[in-house]
Amino acid sequence: MPDEPILKVDGVSKHFKVGGRTLRAVERVSFDLGAGETLGIVGESGSGKSTLGRLVLRLLEADEGRVVFQGEDLAKLASNELRSRRRDMQIIFQDPLASLNPRMTVGAAIEDAMVVQKIGRSASERRHRTEGLLERVGLQPSAVDAYPFELSGGQQQRVGIARALSLGPKLVVCDEPLSALDVSVQVQIIQLLQELQRELGITYLFISHNLGVVQLISDTVVVLYLGEVVEQAGADELFERPQHPYTQALMRSVLKVPEELEKRAPLVALAGEMPSPLSPPSGCPYHPRCPLAMDRCKEEKPLLRTVSEGHMAACHKAGEAVTMGSAPAVLVTPSELAAS
Repeated sequence: MPDEPILKVDGVSKHFKVGGRTLRAVERVSFDLGAGETLGIVGESGSGKSTLGRLVLRLLEADEGRVVFQGEDLAKLASNELRSRRRDMQIIFQDPLASLNPRMTVGAAIEDAMVVQKIGRSASERRHRTEGLLERVGLQPSAVDAYPFELSGGQQQRVGIARALSLGPKLVVCDEPLSALDVSVQVQIIQLLQELQRELGITYLFISHNLGVVQLISDTVVVLYLGEVVEQAGADELFERPQHPYTQALMRSVLKVPEELEKRAPLVALAGEMPSPLSPPSGCPYHPRCPLAMDRCKEEKPLLRTVSEGHMAACHKAGEAVTMGSAPAVLVTPSELAAS
């Protein structure tokens, strides 16, 4: 019998009222995440990625559906039970400087959560633990007395990672943790996250719009468009055989194609802009931007269905020949990122 997933998201939705209209930020999203694995969530800005991450942590309350963490439905936990459970669920934010209190030293920012969760028998013990965490994420223990503005962007994000690790979490939501960093620093943070996962067995929900990064770090990938899952598969399967035109367009807009394929599969910018979630299109939400759209796409919304084992896509043409070219796409590697 397969192991029970550490995280199970079942039909989760979140709607907001904006000027008398309904914004469907997340709509009936479901997935399972095994312990020690990484699930990548990708999509453009406004696709619902960050909202989904906050729903998983119950920083936002879902309108419908369930989030089950280690067998417990988080919505059924009382506030004191949820506070205790938060030791096991942490988040790394997109903007490292904005996520740190400018009036608190690095040490105080990390130790604050320990005080709330009653970790450490004394201030000196917590300080010793904090210095160890800073060293583990590649900072000098002396950084404990620094203020956020005294650190570089990469150092600030390392502090954010140390703070997330301070409670010994089992699940960490990484909400666009690389987008505010230089490319060379991004590679360092990716490698750090991978090392920590190998050593500590942490499970990641990794949110990003960068498919190159997602391919490097993820076991499974979920593609969101206007709050809905349009494709879901193992990372290798998704990048070798993307089935949804939106996934293909995202790849074509960020991939580095080998020279011998340049004429056959040139880089192509993703056309148009994502429609407002306040006024989503009829039928398939992607059809106004899709080069494969048929009349049926304008009228009938495709269901998320199984295309092959472990691979689902919400497209009427899913399962037909992939339109990106016969050879698998090649993403930028960490060494290429660092050298660029």
